[in-house]
Parts: sequence; C-alpha cells; structure tokens
Amino acid sequence: MLILGIETSCDETSAAVVEETGDLARPWAIRSNVVASQVTLHREWGGVVPELASRQHIRDICGVVERALHEADVTWHDLGAIAVTQGPGLVGSLLVGVSFAKAAASAAGLPLVAVHHLAGHIESLVLQNGELPLPAVVLVVSGGHTSLYLVDRPGQYQRLSRTRDDAAGEAYDKVAKLLGLGYPGGPVIDRLARVGDDRAIPLPTTRLTHADRNAPDLKGDLDFSFSGLKTAVLRYVKGSGVLSGDGSDEKDSRPRQEIADICASFQRVVVTALIDRAFDAARRYSAKSIGVAGGVSANSRLRAELQMHGERREIPTFLPSLQLSTDNAAMIAAAGLRKFRAGVTAPQDLNADAALAL
Repeated sequence: MLILGIETSCDETSAAVVEETGDLARPWAIRSNVVASQVTLHREWGGVVPELASRQHIRDICGVVERALHEADVTWHDLGAIAVTQGPGLVGSLLVGVSFAKAAASAAGLPLVAVHHLAGHIESLVLQNGELPLPAVVLVVSGGHTSLYLVDRPGQYQRLSRTRDDAAGEAYDKVAKLLGLGYPGGPVIDRLARVGDDRAIPLPTTRLTHADRNAPDLKGDLDFSFSGLKTAVLRYVKGSGVLSGDGSDEKDSRPRQEIADICASFQRVVVTALIDRAFDAARRYSAKSIGVAGGVSANSRLRAELQMHGERREIPTFLPSLQLSTDNAAMIAAAGLRKFRAGVTAPQDLNADAALAL
C-alpha cells in the first residue's frame, strides 16, 4: 500500500509518499519526500513568525504535494490513505495541512489518518533502520520538544520525562541569538563548537530530583531543564565583554575564539544531559535499544557520543538520517501506516490541535 504524508506543524511544508515493503523487519520504504523550508523567510526575524509561516504553507502546499506524487511516480488513484500531522505545533500552520488533507481525502475517496508529530519522529527511526529491538527508549529532541519515551510495543509510546522549560533546540537558538550567530542556532553552534575548547567555560549542569507538579504522573528525575544553562551563558557573556569586538581584524581574534569556546562548552553540557538521561532511562526500564530523533539529532557531537556510549555499554543505538532528522512528511506517512494497519482512521471533522498529547 502507498500512503501520502503531509507535514505542516511549524515552518516546513512537506509531502511524501511511503510504501509498505512486506518485510516485517523493514516495513516501509520512501518513494518521495519533498520539503519546502522557510528558514530564509524567518531568519530575518531571528525565529519562526507564526502568521508568516501559515501564509507560506498556503502558498507552498499544492506544489509540494504535486511534486511528491510526481517524484514517487504515482497518482491519487494509486494511494491507499492520506496521513497528516494533527498536532502539536503552530495552530495556523497545522490547519493548512489538516484542511488540505481532509479536502484531498474527501475528493479522492481515501481514508484519513491523523498523526501526532512526535510519533512521526519516533517512527523515523524505524523508517531509517527497520524495527527497533523492544523495549526501546527514544529521546525526541528538537526546537520545541525534549522528551523521553518508552516504546515497549510497536505504536505504543509512554512518556517518561520532558523538559521543564526550554527545549534543547530552543536553547541552542537563544544562545546563538545572544552571541549574534543568527538563526537557526543549532547548526552554527555545532560548527563553531568543533574548533572551541569545551572545558573553557565552567557552565552548570542541571539535575532534577523532584517530581514536576505540572506532570504528577512522572517521577521527575529524568526530566530536562536548560533555562539555567541559558542564563549562565548570558551572565558569562555580559561579564566577559566577549562581544565588544566584531572579530574583523587580528585584535578581535580572542573574542572570536572565545565565542567558539562558549559554543563548545554550551554544547558539551547540553549533549551530556541528553545522553545521561537517555542511558539512565534505558537502564531503569531494561531497554534493548536506544534511539534519538528530532531536529537536534542532527548534531554531530550528539550523534558521536550516542554511538560511543552505546558501544561502551553494549546496547544498540539508532538515529535517523540527516534528512529524516528535521520535520518531514515521510515520518508522518510512516506513523500513519502504523496507525492505519492498527485500524485507526480519522473522521472528516478532524481539527488541528496545537497541544495534542501523545
């Protein structure tokens, strides 16, 4: 069966066609995966502007879907269902995708499948690597989310922890803005960190020991927090005067190197927190594998340390490809196939849900 996936939760307009392979170990294959990014549009503002994002989705959605069908060499009549991100995300952006999917499903007489965005990120690991050894602990880390999930059966996701404040990707963007590095912050900090000293700046780590009163069902010690780290970077920058030069001549070589040191030190603390919690959870829940998905999974240090720790502790680790790390419709199509084969479809009065729970 072929399924069309549609993703418009934030600032990427994406459509993809994914097919079932008949192989239980590697159940899905990508026929096409088209992504229209809005990074250039939002860079001027230092972050995603919701109204601009939703308007751009409206401009792009028809062309993106048409291109996905063309690259997959299929027509509407070849499809078996349409999957779409219902939430969470920016409600205006979500509505564009949901409205298009509902109209297309109705016109083509196809079943509609509503997909949770984070389920898509989790299933991107299966799309890339095949079925994971279960139970698996999966870290979903991006600009809007930092959470740990236990997957003990295919399609079943139990949240173990979350961030109490900023998501890891959000902290990257805010620190990059503070340092005048532009948007998005993750790639530029990752690049500068490679030439910096990751022990140069004594930045704090956060270890939570008490339950989150906003999520009393979770114990709390596996939770994340990055707001204190962000504040520590701010205080260091203000106290050191590192931004007083523009780095345009030899006299400014020290500030330029110090910015790289700040990036490296910041990244070390973030990645250490992510890796430590993931492996702590794996040990606690006797996981047979660990996966990391979401936009921040493209980070070079995170990918390297995940593999290193996995080999050291003799537990398989899994990552999506760089293309599948960021928001894309192929992961939504895969999660849609998972739900469709479980007999779950959505009604035609489906609505977007910006705070959809998984």
